[in-house]
Amino acid sequence: MTVETVELVEGDLVELTVGAPAHGGHCVARLGGEHGRVVFVRHALPGEKVTAEITELHKSWVRADAITVHEASADRVEPPCPWSGPGKCGGCDLQHVAPAAQLGWKTEVVHNLLARMAGLSEIEIKDLGVRVEPLPGGPLGWRSRVRYAVDAADRPGLLKHRSHEVVPVDRCRIAHPGIQALDITTRTWPEASSIETVASTGGDVVVIPRATVGSAGDLLDEVNSAPEAGSVEVRELAAGREWHVPADGFWQIHPSAADTLVGAVLELLDPQPGETSWDLYGGAGLFAAALNARTGARTTVVESSPIGVVAARRNLADLVGTEVIAAKVEIALARRRPAGPVDLIVLDPPRTGAGAKVVRAMVDASPRAIAYVACDPAALARDLKTFAGLGWKVVQLRAYDCFPMTQHVECVALLTPVTS
Repeated sequence: MTVETVELVEGDLVELTVGAPAHGGHCVARLGGEHGRVVFVRHALPGEKVTAEITELHKSWVRADAITVHEASADRVEPPCPWSGPGKCGGCDLQHVAPAAQLGWKTEVVHNLLARMAGLSEIEIKDLGVRVEPLPGGPLGWRSRVRYAVDAADRPGLLKHRSHEVVPVDRCRIAHPGIQALDITTRTWPEASSIETVASTGGDVVVIPRATVGSAGDLLDEVNSAPEAGSVEVRELAAGREWHVPADGFWQIHPSAADTLVGAVLELLDPQPGETSWDLYGGAGLFAAALNARTGARTTVVESSPIGVVAARRNLADLVGTEVIAAKVEIALARRRPAGPVDLIVLDPPRTGAGAKVVRAMVDASPRAIAYVACDPAALARDLKTFAGLGWKVVQLRAYDCFPMTQHVECVALLTPVTS
């Protein structure tokens, strides 16, 4: 009787030979041979032979954690954080992978997504020359925003993978040194359900406890309490400017990410004087400011978050020709806001991507070029497929390791119309 014919339950142990990495921070293996049930294995590396514990069951596939490695990959290292591993903190997916091999892992994942979801050929992918590049600094001490959860005993910690269970930790190794120096984890927090921490590139360090309020039987709402230290607004330095943004608003988490992504967008779009531009999902207006500085022409931000809109209007107030529209991107484009012709579009959507409606609306606007900044390569690949169906192609694609030790990767794609 093979393992495939046995009814599995969570907690069962299975012997696996691990295959290629896949989107999501795991590798793919199969139970019972080449055509067996798919297993998504965390804490493993391609080629390893492991004993894995089943953690989640689905009809045609399962999740598992590699708990014993019988034949280790040459790329396996001891995780620098003692809280990383099966059943521990779920914040880092790749601490067991050597830093250089993490870049190769992520590059392979991006290539696979471009082939499987975007429909690009091997030749097209090779021509793009996509390779995930590191950002300045090492794989630890980079995360400028960390949210700690608080457990029933009022202890702060980080969450297990795909769980609400809190793992009390001494400190987060990938957190910015300014956050690691705080006394967050040495105290109890009886009035808080979570604690937001920020260490900005402008030198500000902020702690914001969030208190859970409500009576029995009511839906509980999380509300901000007053910050314990610093200010609820922080300074960020990027694109040659100082930015004032809410501590709990959106900003790039890696200290070097904002300048890296702005540099990529400007290089790919090559904005010319007089060209008009849109910055969709624009946040505080980072890309809009960079484009406006090059073009000196009308630059429009579309942002739906109220705090993002306020931040954008404040930070762009000194730039002539900038406008901030408070609306969801799909609604703004459907209502022809922003109005008028546009030459360049940059978009930085959430992890779900832009979606077909937004892609069609951008194509209908007939810009010269579009720069798509993506924090999820799978969502980017889906949208690239939609672009291709509308007569647009990806002509360049950059990828950056903005989230070392995790499975996440940031991409910047340049799209232009296909010419006959």
